[in-house]
Amino acid sequence: MTKYINLFVESFLDYGSYIANEVITFHWTNYFYWLIGISLAFLLLEILMPWRKGQKAYRQDFWLDAFYMFFNFFLFSLVGYYAISSVFVEAFNDFLSHTFGLKNLIALHIEQWTVFAQLLTLFVLRDFLHWNVHRLLHRFSFLWEFHKVHHSVKEMGFASHLRFHWMETVVYRTIEYIPLGMIGFGIQEFFLVHIIAITIGHFNHSNIRIPLGPLKYVLNNPQMHAVHHARIIPAPHQYGVNYGISLSLWDYLFKTAHTQKNAEEVQLGFEGDEQFPKSFWGQAIYGLRRKKK
Repeated sequence: MTKYINLFVESFLDYGSYIANEVITFHWTNYFYWLIGISLAFLLLEILMPWRKGQKAYRQDFWLDAFYMFFNFFLFSLVGYYAISSVFVEAFNDFLSHTFGLKNLIALHIEQWTVFAQLLTLFVLRDFLHWNVHRLLHRFSFLWEFHKVHHSVKEMGFASHLRFHWMETVVYRTIEYIPLGMIGFGIQEFFLVHIIAITIGHFNHSNIRIPLGPLKYVLNNPQMHAVHHARIIPAPHQYGVNYGISLSLWDYLFKTAHTQKNAEEVQLGFEGDEQFPKSFWGQAIYGLRRKKK
């Protein structure tokens, strides 16, 4: 037990040092400033070439979403998630070692491949996992309660990409841990894939229109993702459409794709969102309480 307590304390302090270093130090793997730079680029695009002409650049809940961006990727880990997850990972590895004699999960050493092959494999596998997790968030009611935070957006913009309940981080990371842990990859490759995914995610939620031509069947886009956020789910689908995170390919392959010409006119939200909490703290605890009958 002492081992895990020490690991928790060390991880907590290490992550605090990491955040401080990210803020004061510039380097090419500095995610803090990458996030700011990507966000400013899409803000400029939304100002110069808005898709919905009547929507302001600083749209409804813009600053709430901006706070979510930094909370979900920095502050949530800072308040303990990083330390707790480090303990769980260590405990899980100890379980594998003591029970099955496994020293690690790696079954496929992709770090021996070319850099492009590594990046492509990691990107596609990770996105497919996220597409499936996204479907689960819509399919199961207890997960949907958390996912409602993301769907409470009433005006789409790049920053709404990262408005999501902190429990989603727990769900995504838990489900993806073993599949991604079974392939060997470097931290730099993971960083590049993560930056690419963040950029595409900002694009999907942004108020811009860039015709993709045939690439729309591969890459997700604002027009497709706006329909995913529709208040009324398009028939005959029951739980949702267009679950793609970075790639729209999965939706076309598994028959969950839905497009429409007037996507900019789609009313966003979900049934009953009038009573949904508007504040960050109200949304942060949403889904944790038992619903009144």
